[in-house]
Amino acid sequence: MSPSGDAEACRVILALETSCDETAIAVMVGTDLVASEVASQIAIHGAYGGVVPEVASRNHLKVVRPLLQTALTKANISLENVDAFAATNGPGLATSLMIGASVAKGMAVALGKVFLPINHLEGHLLSPFLSVKGGPCSSVALVVSGGHTLIVRIEGLGRYRLLGKTVDDAAGEAFDKVGKLLGLPYPGGPHINRLASTGDARKWSFPRSMLGSGDFHFSFSGLKTAVRYFLQREVNFSVEDVCASFQEAVIDVLVKKTMKAVRAEGVDTLAISGGVSCNSRLRECFFSACEKEGIKLLLAPPSLCTDNAGMIAYVASLRLSAGAPSALQSEIQPNLRLDDFTSVFTSEHRIS
Repeated sequence: MSPSGDAEACRVILALETSCDETAIAVMVGTDLVASEVASQIAIHGAYGGVVPEVASRNHLKVVRPLLQTALTKANISLENVDAFAATNGPGLATSLMIGASVAKGMAVALGKVFLPINHLEGHLLSPFLSVKGGPCSSVALVVSGGHTLIVRIEGLGRYRLLGKTVDDAAGEAFDKVGKLLGLPYPGGPHINRLASTGDARKWSFPRSMLGSGDFHFSFSGLKTAVRYFLQREVNFSVEDVCASFQEAVIDVLVKKTMKAVRAEGVDTLAISGGVSCNSRLRECFFSACEKEGIKLLLAPPSLCTDNAGMIAYVASLRLSAGAPSALQSEIQPNLRLDDFTSVFTSEHRIS
């Protein structure tokens, strides 16, 4: 191994992720994620039925310092050992993004180290490759979360092409809204997944929007509305059956459209990421579909599917290796898109 290779193998990156209501800090040494800590605010925001930006930012401030110490202790390093700092630059809540970016920049300035702003969407997109030798490869990716549902063609680091996206609600957003209609705690997605496991997915027929649209776009708003009307109309039903039937409608569309995209692109690898990819039924259906068609399926572990700093540290390590410069003058971008970040993207590849 060359001297530069030796240095890269020992390089330490500390990353912060505060795009919404999770405070997360991770440490990566070389290609090893040695610490990944998350302080959740679910219990706090559950009382409001959703995330309150001011409350989220206030709690980021409360926990970021002790969480930083926890991550450093777990990684068995001191701040002086860190070679580069990174933080989520967007998209997300402005008041939340500001906390992580400011803390990371402050440490970088104080220690005279590199600072890298990282796109939250790119973190999700590439998280399934963290344990893959050689990093991102030619593949189709599905990013499915509370805020985003995208099918993307990956050709390499920084080379992404949009194939499809939701035209209204993201899949995770639909899960949470239907959970609220059913009177389930926030966030509704995990509760629907749990209740659906004992329900009959064929009991009720809910719409598969845009399944025959001829493209790779999604729509979940109509499905949510169909559940609302169902609940107003029907009296005799079990919550488990409704959860199972609704969940099956979402997953059916996700699997069929994504696998169609895989076939159209002629790739042999599918990468799936985002919080909704923790759903056990979704994983089961994609495993089955990929096995049937001989496609390699890459799924990040659940701890790297929801918002976390491990994926931010990973993208930072890839970009640092690719020669990305320090960017202390960068500003947060709440509406950042996957292609707004670097000149390697072309205008026809803009991903919202």
